[in-house]
Amino acid sequence: MKGVLLVNLGSPESPTAKDVKPYLDEFLMDKYVIDVPFLLRALLVRGIILQTRPKKSAAAYAKIWWDEGSPLVVISKRMHAKVKQLVDIPVSLAMRYGNPSLLSGLQELHDKGVNEVLLFPLYPQHAMASTTTILELAEELRKKHFPEMKFTIVPAFYNKPDYIKNLADSIKGHLEGFDYDHLLFSYHGIPERHIRKTDITKSHCKIDGSCCNTPSPAHEFCYRHQCYETTKQVVKLLGIPEGKYSQTFQSRLAGDKWLTPYTDVEVNKMPEKGIKKLAVVTPAFVSDCLETLEEIAMEANHEFKAHGGEEFLAIPCLNDSDDWCKTVGSWISNWSNASSSVKVDSEKINA
Repeated sequence: MKGVLLVNLGSPESPTAKDVKPYLDEFLMDKYVIDVPFLLRALLVRGIILQTRPKKSAAAYAKIWWDEGSPLVVISKRMHAKVKQLVDIPVSLAMRYGNPSLLSGLQELHDKGVNEVLLFPLYPQHAMASTTTILELAEELRKKHFPEMKFTIVPAFYNKPDYIKNLADSIKGHLEGFDYDHLLFSYHGIPERHIRKTDITKSHCKIDGSCCNTPSPAHEFCYRHQCYETTKQVVKLLGIPEGKYSQTFQSRLAGDKWLTPYTDVEVNKMPEKGIKKLAVVTPAFVSDCLETLEEIAMEANHEFKAHGGEEFLAIPCLNDSDDWCKTVGSWISNWSNASSSVKVDSEKINA
């Protein structure tokens, strides 16, 4: 019997330092997020970051928290409910960090008799700190608790025509009535070393301005290439001229070389370049969250205007929009109706 597990990032249980601390501990102690040896990671996270960060992060979460709970979790549950109505196989929801957990999601499917699972990371672009960590934990849980299960993985969908059309239509709809000077595509940043670590050719990804435009097998797992490809296909579909859009990366941590250009730096410079009306879209996320609602819609908005900008539009993520849910439903149905020849053995997901 087939079933689906939708997986998103996750959230603290509440916008309090008490609940944010264990969430950050689980997140930042993940070896795919901060990829340094365990002892150094523990010293950095538990000896330094968790001494001050929970209180600050809790204040940020409090600014965007909804009556129903964490926006990311609430939106994910709404999407899950819609998708379930569109398909005829079991669909469960899990978060990589926090609740509902990956174990509970797999257990729910197991209890329904599911032994073929479509693992669906809700990330358009592939990255170590998002996709890989989901697949690795799912495989650990499968071996330990559900050895009879088989996994099929939904690969990064950054360039799938249905997704690109959904994203382009959403942007177009939200831009109606907003005479923007510039459209900024802001993606979540990652350390440059993550790009090199996921380079299956071990030589292609030089992050030199040309590698992302030169065809290579490395692009299957290259987050940077996939971000630029998403932007390229959306602006082509929308007919946005060169010079009226750009791409940046947000949410960096100090101490490492992260993907550039940086969103906050570029946004602050835009007013002096004559950009007074700015629209920002965040295509690394399918669900609005702290990084979109607080970092962009609040902080970037404030900084843009403080530097001379006049109007700022934060374009929502796809969230639980009907078109996006129909797309996800159609991908699931195509898989569930396919022959057994498309099965992928869970033992091969790390190949």
